[in-house]
Amino acid sequence: MNIEAKDRINSLSICFPAYNDGGTIASMVLTARIAARQITDDFEIIVVDDGSRDHTAAVLAEISQLVPELRVIQHPQNCGYGAALTSAFEASSRDWIFYTDGDAQYNPLELDRLVNGLHDSVDVVNGYKTSRNDPWIRIILGGIYNWMVKFAFGLRLKDVDCDFRLMRRAIFDVIHLESNTGSICVEMIWKIQNAGYHFAEVPVSHYHRQYGISQFFNWRRLLRTARHLITLWRDLELKNKLTKNTPWNLPTSSKKNVR
Repeated sequence: MNIEAKDRINSLSICFPAYNDGGTIASMVLTARIAARQITDDFEIIVVDDGSRDHTAAVLAEISQLVPELRVIQHPQNCGYGAALTSAFEASSRDWIFYTDGDAQYNPLELDRLVNGLHDSVDVVNGYKTSRNDPWIRIILGGIYNWMVKFAFGLRLKDVDCDFRLMRRAIFDVIHLESNTGSICVEMIWKIQNAGYHFAEVPVSHYHRQYGISQFFNWRRLLRTARHLITLWRDLELKNKLTKNTPWNLPTSSKKNVR
């Protein structure tokens, strides 16, 4: 761990959106706790159970007795990945936010890679998968999706859909997220990028899903996400090109005020 970079993380909120992740969420919380202790003494872990229908709620209730840093937010019904992320970010109270998914396809112990990517001008450290450990159809669809949204929205990241990110919490005092679906990642990166914040990128590992079924890669959700992306492109990229004067094109001085 780079000590100088470590000293810049005064406090940390670790966020997990979870839906039917009863088989993995406990290990993710415990592993995240280990990772956080290597970085700061001031941290919290927030899990948003987005209306899970398996035993996720029971697992979280039990592990809450063992992990005092854990806060659980329950959605009474499934509201969508974007809604779960938004709830987690709104509940976060520390200076930095780290989030990843509750399905254990990323390893929270690699949080130190994100921290080592920090320097004075960086506001977001974004992971990118060194290789994708998924069925071939998901790899192909994921590659097409990543290329299409980068091209359509002008995103400059290598891996837009890598949900392994470290961000300044104060960013979300400036930008506001509206998507309830998986398209929230495109919205979030577009708004952060167009508000003038600075990104760094680091490689991270990606693991085969051991429990549950992906909530994103089914045809109904893909069609729903495609419709939302079209609407998002119209509301963000198209309007930005037409007006060049959106609320997200803030002057540099406004951005620096959040640090």
